[in-house]
Amino acid sequence: MSTFSDTTAGTTARPIDLTAPSGIDRAAHHRLDEAWLAAAWSHPTTRVFVVSGGQALIDDTPDGRTELVMTPAFEAPLTETHRYFLGTDEEGVSYFALQKDTLPGRMDQSARAAGLREAGLLLSPRDAGLLVHAVALENWQRMHRFCSRCGERTKIAAAGHVRRCPACGAEHYPRTDPAVIMLVTDEQDRALLGRQMHWPEGRFSTLAGFVEPGESIEQAVVREVWEEAGVRVGAVEYVASQPWPFPSSLMLGFMARAVSSEINVDGEEIHEARWFSREELQAAFESGEVVPPSGISIAARLVELWYGQPLPKPVV
Repeated sequence: MSTFSDTTAGTTARPIDLTAPSGIDRAAHHRLDEAWLAAAWSHPTTRVFVVSGGQALIDDTPDGRTELVMTPAFEAPLTETHRYFLGTDEEGVSYFALQKDTLPGRMDQSARAAGLREAGLLLSPRDAGLLVHAVALENWQRMHRFCSRCGERTKIAAAGHVRRCPACGAEHYPRTDPAVIMLVTDEQDRALLGRQMHWPEGRFSTLAGFVEPGESIEQAVVREVWEEAGVRVGAVEYVASQPWPFPSSLMLGFMARAVSSEINVDGEEIHEARWFSREELQAAFESGEVVPPSGISIAARLVELWYGQPLPKPVV
């Protein structure tokens, strides 16, 4: 039987999607420096891309790579306020995202719109990191336009990272909601996988849920597994985290050991849950009975750590 330390020993060797080092310095100290931002925006090396509704334009290069479609600032669409500074790279290139109602058209017709679930699997760590940052800011900006203290419309500040209320002076910052996601194993080293109510038939993944006020992340793991599957959890070990801006979560990944095996799903979030041995899961993948979790998600990596090999790619 494997132990948590055996299972998680290789987690740093292969970064989870959306967490690989991007090579971008967010340079937060420049966000309030309007003169510096203006100079960076007008610099010929600066690169800009548009984000709209969680999507950006991506394009395939002749050498087989996929890249964000970025332009110099002087070619970027006009926007009055929704211009977000994302950081600089090692060569000193500055990157900005523009939030627009629609993505710009492309004369060459080769670019396509894509969200993180598709693009995150294709882009380089630099481009994926930039897109995650931009999508998270866009989601927050769209959903928090009014002051939660007095109701006045707020104004964008700090290069897109703050909203200020002109009426009461309150400052509002992008929110990140912590959520736990866990692969639970039992005494026989079987994995507990569940299917949410709205998922298509056959799609199984790890259990997950939001951390509640006044609760530690370990307590959240224990509570969520009990509430969703009726399984008691003992030992809990943190593995890794992943930004998940759908719209504003930070997924905190765990391995957890069950101290009970009887399953009793809640019927609200989880429709079905099952214990799988590695052999049973492999057979279910091969027969099509079970569809693996998305490759971009930390759920897939948690299952892989236990499974011992890459998961098959879901058939789209």
